[in-house]
Amino acid sequence: MKKIFVLIALITLAACGNKNVSKDRFFAENIKDMNAEELAKTYPEANIYEDSGMFEEGSVERAFSVLYPDTPNELHVTWKDSDRTKIHDIRFSKDGKWKTKKGIKIGTTYEALNKLNKKEISFYGFGWDYGGAVMWNEGELEDSGIRVFLAPGDQVANKYYGDRIVKATSDEIKALNLKVTSIMLVE
Repeated sequence: MKKIFVLIALITLAACGNKNVSKDRFFAENIKDMNAEELAKTYPEANIYEDSGMFEEGSVERAFSVLYPDTPNELHVTWKDSDRTKIHDIRFSKDGKWKTKKGIKIGTTYEALNKLNKKEISFYGFGWDYGGAVMWNEGELEDSGIRVFLAPGDQVANKYYGDRIVKATSDEIKALNLKVTSIMLVE
């Protein structure tokens, strides 16, 4: 009986350990030093799609890979080279398992970002290519390589649109109900 109990305990511990490994697989930073071959080996179930396209406002052609396409865990990797040996950036914007090691994920609130940054953030207006882009303002996340984009929960007034830093009171910002809608990791 004692041996059975020990066996059950070991199986339970192994299962718990596997759950932690599984969760860690979805820290976006874990893949930043991988090449395409390593990505495929690490995420064999990811149904990786590869192609090339225009980036940086249509000024640069880059190879890219999409892990878990058309699922909540979709993740985009753009490459520095056509051989897919060095990652240029990593992006995700669906509410799946991916997150940063700092705990930022799709849906993270404006208030939570301020706490993680240990300094108040600012952000650009909405309705353009870089709408909602966050500036860390020399806080904890300034040199993290993490770029996030916010979006309001509801319709917002025109004064919050455009290519400029939004100036608003804390009550106005709270009323916007801002949440992270896109995350990018860069070097």
